Amino acid sequence: MVTTLSADRLADLQDEGTEFAIVDTRPEESYESWHISGALHFPFGPEEDLDGRLEEFRDLVGDAERVITTCAKGISSGNLATHLESATDEYDVQTVDGGMKGWSGVYDHVELDVDDRLTIVQVQRRAKGCLGYVVGCDATGEAVVVDPTGDVDEFEIAAEEAGLTIAGVIDTHVHADHVSGGRELADRLEVPYYLGERAGDRGVDLEFESLERNAVLDVGERELKTLAAPGHTTEMINLLVDDEALLTADTLHTQSVGRTELEFSEDEGERGAELLYRTLHGTILAEPEGLTVLPGHVTVTADGEFEHGAPGEAIATTVRNARTGIDLLELEEADFVDRMADSGEEPANYEEIIDLNRGVTERPPEERAELELGPNNCSA
Repeated sequence: MVTTLSADRLADLQDEGTEFAIVDTRPEESYESWHISGALHFPFGPEEDLDGRLEEFRDLVGDAERVITTCAKGISSGNLATHLESATDEYDVQTVDGGMKGWSGVYDHVELDVDDRLTIVQVQRRAKGCLGYVVGCDATGEAVVVDPTGDVDEFEIAAEEAGLTIAGVIDTHVHADHVSGGRELADRLEVPYYLGERAGDRGVDLEFESLERNAVLDVGERELKTLAAPGHTTEMINLLVDDEALLTADTLHTQSVGRTELEFSEDEGERGAELLYRTLHGTILAEPEGLTVLPGHVTVTADGEFEHGAPGEAIATTVRNARTGIDLLELEEADFVDRMADSGEEPANYEEIIDLNRGVTERPPEERAELELGPNNCSA
């Protein structure tokens, strides 16, 4: 009988450098757009038989003795694993429980070295590149969560591991690539849920407390200052933490900026790009050059690799490094707007995800996870 392997255990094996071949059985288009790092492609259907293809499989995996199969949900990959076990004893075969759906729920918690009075934990979603945060005061143990995904347990665990108690939850904007867990987490813990003051203009139909421009939220003895940062969305806020770090969400990433046409689709993002240019140059890049910048996403390539850094390592930059290292920030406004018009493929199902995050539609948890499958595509 084929044994299953959790997606978290697969991540551990990758990090440990264990030798194995991971084989993805999904159709070519799905594999090419988004797969686990190092995965080999062997398309195989849920009802398919291995007859006549064993040599093809051997050629693909080479000298590998351990084989781990995956697919979208674990069905076709489980079928391949079963046929391999029946056809040959050459391989130690396992299949990933839940396939790419399971892989989408793998997280890393990274405590950042920012200030000895302050704890910031970066909660990284390995498959999607989503970066959320637990920001806490060491003196009091009070914390807020910023931009939690729907896997809210990960943020509770991250806070507990750091010795912090969550006293509030903040979403920086209405997310388009993943389902937010902000309102759910706030309800579960009976703490305030915050959005920027312009969230109502986006048609958000959720109860929230408004963070106005330059509002200061006390977190124990630490302070979070709200910076209005329109561009990626109209209601976007960034959060300045004790003049030590700036949580930039999808305003500024480590190697690019957030795309602008998901909300501003009527003019291909031109208005959003103009707003973003002014936010970047009038607000973000006006901050001290040594300020730590903590983004809301890191791009995950089609090959499953972080475009900057690696899972389990801090994903961060500084104002100085962003200014000198991101070519978009060197452009004049007209050129910047022109470049932003071509931001590539949009996140999958983004309009439905936006509606869920505005609270105007509902989906059961299993259907929410289906909407999110695929790369985040939030960078320009």
